[in-house]
Amino acid sequence: MTALSEGEIVRYARQIVLPEVGGLGQMRLKRAKVLVVGAGGLGSPLLLYLAAAGVGTLRIVDDDAVDPSNLQRQILFATGDEGTSKVEAAAARLRALNPLVTIERHPSHLDAANVDALVDGMDAVADGSDNLETRLLVHDACRRQGVPLVAAAVQGMDGQLTTWKAHEGPPHPCLRCLLDETLDGGVLPSCARGGVLGAAAGVVGSLQAVEVVKELLGLGEGLSGRMLLYDALAAETTPIRLRRRVECAAACTRMR
Repeated sequence: MTALSEGEIVRYARQIVLPEVGGLGQMRLKRAKVLVVGAGGLGSPLLLYLAAAGVGTLRIVDDDAVDPSNLQRQILFATGDEGTSKVEAAAARLRALNPLVTIERHPSHLDAANVDALVDGMDAVADGSDNLETRLLVHDACRRQGVPLVAAAVQGMDGQLTTWKAHEGPPHPCLRCLLDETLDGGVLPSCARGGVLGAAAGVVGSLQAVEVVKELLGLGEGLSGRMLLYDALAAETTPIRLRRRVECAAACTRMR
């Protein structure tokens, strides 16, 4: 890939001037490919910030269409997008923001048959899906292929964020270290039933974008082995330590 163009240097100037990024870091972002699972309340700010940052390729998977009830928190979309595929509407919005970024559109349901192909070739994956089945499918595919996964969730006025890198071996835990593997995905209420503050989703999605950029550039301390909890009412973020379960050793092992 060629060096940064004059237009790119101007566009990303405030980012390039950061000693943690610089020209080489911006080139790494330009070359990077990120899969974003879900273009909803978390995926909206996440995609906007990744596109604005100059991440070269964004692969988006979501099988939903824009509904009026989405507009309170899913800031990628406008009233005129109602009834449109979220992936198509997101691609149009992101192209308008940054035409230098390649958008790969997958307006389809992520399942066991296509998850490995969707993860293949990615430098990082960001999961903002709203059900446990999808989260486990994405997590296991990332573990098999050795791709870091930045996963976030939001409910009501609370959110959480972590990074899964169990493929790197101990002491990195996997998602199954955290969950009872027999857990029913229906035990958690949906946004429709439990509600969500739009701005809280924006905070967590923005934090998710920060962690994705850190993973792409190898910056700072990542969240593998830790989970960041966000409490909007208390205006607090609290990190908690995650440990590898001995019983989960086989699930934590990298699979090829």
